[in-house]
Formats: sequence, C-alpha cells, structure tokens
Amino acid sequence: MEENNAISHAALRRRVRYEAVFIGLVIAAAAIVVLNINIGSVPIPVKDIARILFTRQGDPTQVNIIWKIRMPRILTALLLGGALALAGFLLQTFFANPIAGPFVLGISHGAKLVVALVMIYFLGKFGAMSSFALVAAAFIGSMMATGFILVMARRLRTMSTLLVAGIMVGYICSAVTDFLVTFAQDSDIVNLRGWSLGSFSGMSWDNVAAAAAITLAAFALVFLMSKPIGAYQLGENYARSMGVNIKLFRISLILLSSVLSATVTAYAGPISFVGIAVPHLMKRALNTSKPIVVIPACFLGGGVFCMLSDLIARTAFAPLELNISTVTSVFGAPVVIAMMLKRQKEKGNG
Repeated sequence: MEENNAISHAALRRRVRYEAVFIGLVIAAAAIVVLNINIGSVPIPVKDIARILFTRQGDPTQVNIIWKIRMPRILTALLLGGALALAGFLLQTFFANPIAGPFVLGISHGAKLVVALVMIYFLGKFGAMSSFALVAAAFIGSMMATGFILVMARRLRTMSTLLVAGIMVGYICSAVTDFLVTFAQDSDIVNLRGWSLGSFSGMSWDNVAAAAAITLAAFALVFLMSKPIGAYQLGENYARSMGVNIKLFRISLILLSSVLSATVTAYAGPISFVGIAVPHLMKRALNTSKPIVVIPACFLGGGVFCMLSDLIARTAFAPLELNISTVTSVFGAPVVIAMMLKRQKEKGNG
C-alpha cells in the first residue's frame, strides 16, 4: 500500500511539474506577443491591442502596423522557432548526442547555400520566387549537408570529430554564400545579406501560411512518432524488440529534421543555437526525456525563445536592428557551454 502511495505521489508531482511548465510557456508566449506588438518605432498602447486584434477596429495606422507588419513577423518567429527546436531534438535523438543541431552540423548552412544560388538565379531572371520553391531549395541543401554528415559518421569514430566536421562544412557553405551575395549586382540580390545572417523582418501572411502548413504538418508527424522515439532513446536493440523498423525510423528522423531546418532557413536564414539549447532547457524544466511531453514543449519553447530574441534584436539598439543569430547566440551559447561542462563532469565522476 505504501509503495502504491509513493508511486501515485511521484506521478502526481510529475503531472504538476508538466502542467506548470506548459502553463509557464503559454503565459510567456502571450506576454512576449503583447510586448512585440506594443514596442516599436510606433508604440501601440496595451489597452488598444486587444481591441485591434479581435475587432480590427481603432486607429487605421495602428491596425495596419499590427496586422500587416508585426503579427506576421511574430507568428513566423513562433512557428520557425518551434520548427528549429524540434529539428534539434530529432537530430539529438538520431545521433544520441545533446550537442547535435542543424546549425552546428552545417545543415542550416547547406540549406542557405542552395537557397542563395536559387534565389540569385530566379531573382535575376524572373524577379520573383515562390515560398515553396524556397523551401524546396533549402530542403535540397539540407539533404546534401546531411548526406555528407552521414557519410562522415561512418568514417569518424567519435561524435566530437563529427561535430568538428559539421562545423567545417558550415564554414565552407557560409563562405561560398557570402562570396555569391557580395558579388551579386542586382539590388534585390544584395539585400540577401540580411537574410543570410538570419532575420524575421519583412514577413508576410503568405509566409505565415506556408510556414504553418509545413511546420505544423511536420510537428504532427513527429508527435505521432513519440512512442518509437522513446523506444529508440533506450537503444536500437530495445527499439527493434518493440517492433520499430530502425532503417525506416532513422530515415524519417533525417527527412523530418531536414524539412524543419529547410523551412526555417528558407524564410529566416540560418539561426544559431536554438536547436541545441531549447531541447536541453525543456528536458531540464520537465525533468524528463519522454518524447510525448518533450516534443510539444520543444516546439512551444522554441517559439518563445525566438519571439523573445526577435524582440531584443529589433528594439535593443533601435532604429538599428540586430541579426537574430546574434541574440540567439548570446542566450544559447552559455546553455551549450554549461551542458558540455556538465557532461564532462558526469564522465569524470563516472
């Protein structure tokens, strides 16, 4: 009886912790949305925000600023931040290493290179490019970088060496992209420099719709994979004994992480450290690695992280705007360093 009571109390504490984390994330998301709408070159009083959001009535200038500029940017940051954190979680599961992520492994930079090439061609020849064409180009670049990493994984024995190889791939792709953008002549192409460094500025409702269609579909698929991901975390042999098709499962992880990374890069450029830091923070906050809990927490946490970073990026030195990766690096890098130190300490104690 006492043992049953202890188990029920432990389950209750876990449930309360999970609920507290999710409620905290929702409150944080709502507060950051209001701050993003309120703060800017044209301040909008908090008392007017609800009326404009729900009725679209009020000062015409404020209505246009909220609905045509700030809300698309906020929602894009929410969706793409969630996608990036989820991609990081999938890559960490695949490589069984918490430091794996789309930026560190060079996947985001591979996507950036192909997107830059395709954009230069299409903008120079046709003057326009569709949203899904951008995502398709980024996906091809992501898969090329991922393919290289997987080939290297067969030759390199340690994860640290593989991470170094991924970083080198990222530097090479980034250098080639910068070279292309620097020597581009067309004014629209030259403006790619801001995108190549990471930014949520200039988002439209078309971007929001396309990003939502892709990221929410990918999120649903990842969430449906919660059970096999949980089994895989306990080892390939265990997962195989539970009926998981390991080859198909690993392909699914790579494809979904590439789609998510590609979508982020296509619209906002490469964004650093979110894919590594957010999954780690969510696991620590929840005190569990259960995918059915961590997956939605990562998506929501990534959105909150990127919305806050974007708010800081555009207001810290207004009217100048920082690149989003500058802010995410400031907050994300210390988390990664702390995580590495903790792992080293655990190995030393072991």
